[in-house]
Amino acid sequence: MVEIISVRFKDGGKEYYFNPKDIRFQVGDGVIVETARGTEYARCVQGNTMIDEIELTAPLRPVVRMATPEDAKTVEKNREREKRALSVCQQKIAEHGLDMKLVRAEYSFDGSKILFFFTSEGRVDFRALVKDLASTLHARIELRQIGVRDEAKLLGGLGICGKPFCCSQFLGEFQPVSIKMAKTQNLSLNPTKISGTCGRLMCCLKYEQEAYEDLVKHAPKQESFVETPDGAGTVCGINLLRQTAQVRLESDPDSPKTYHNCELCVVRSGKGKRPEGYVEPPLEELAKLRRVEDGETVTEEASLAAAIEAAFPSRERQAAPGEEERRSGGRRSRGHRSPRNDGEARPQQPEAEEPREERAGSGGSHRPSSRRRRRRPNKGGGKAQG
Repeated sequence: MVEIISVRFKDGGKEYYFNPKDIRFQVGDGVIVETARGTEYARCVQGNTMIDEIELTAPLRPVVRMATPEDAKTVEKNREREKRALSVCQQKIAEHGLDMKLVRAEYSFDGSKILFFFTSEGRVDFRALVKDLASTLHARIELRQIGVRDEAKLLGGLGICGKPFCCSQFLGEFQPVSIKMAKTQNLSLNPTKISGTCGRLMCCLKYEQEAYEDLVKHAPKQESFVETPDGAGTVCGINLLRQTAQVRLESDPDSPKTYHNCELCVVRSGKGKRPEGYVEPPLEELAKLRRVEDGETVTEEASLAAAIEAAFPSRERQAAPGEEERRSGGRRSRGHRSPRNDGEARPQQPEAEEPREERAGSGGSHRPSSRRRRRRPNKGGGKAQG
């Protein structure tokens, strides 16, 4: 076990572990630490904690010291200097005619280095700009190109939900988001509705993706042919969160009805032709799928499964995860071998064939074509005598 503290250099940024060196820190305390960019000021977001060394991905850097009120004043002074550096850099970019958008400027804690963040559609040759900025600001200059998602994280703002950006508040790393997530959640594929301010797909599509994937497994597909307590029909709409489906009945196709997933028996999954030779069971048998208590429709998986198997012994219904394995556990699979009295297993043979004993006693040795006869080694070491 090793003692660590967790700090952040920016609001909503990543958390980094440091060795407190037997100093007690509280949440919100200022910390002076040594990083690859030099001495930096950070905020403690988690006090002294013991963790396993296996969780560490790199050796811990020690904390230099606890921050003082003078260090906080230095940080505020650097923030004022960043505003002037940002305006100077924008002016120099216009003079050099570079196609780049300046996003932010950051001073190091000791003020010896300035880091500029910018976005651009392509590569930019800014070597002349760096020399001009270094002679004007009298500090080391570093320019770093970032993407549009990082730009939104640095600038901040309000999303279409009315709340601040998730990336600028609590997201330490960007998660990959695909258009498939929007399709799974039945969202509109209009880019203006599923894209954030940065122009990319919204990060919040990732939050509920696992829940939607689990609900899809228990829901019938669109255009599936199903049996309901009111007759057979085709699925024309699905509500994953409510676990219901709208079915267009063959008896009344103009007014779809809503049923719970447990009330449906899937005859054909997905879009296709009507099953050949399909005969719709009587409505009296279909009505057994529904049990009414106190005037309300109540469905239970246990009683529903028994009713379906009793009403449709030859039909398949949409089974819950793991139910198919339980059903097939007691069935005999094709090619099943029945045990003999002497413990040897052999495949079942038709009754018209001769008994094995008669074939074996016909004068020659019987050996199956699938086996290769094994020759006995000659103990004498020479050739076999004829």
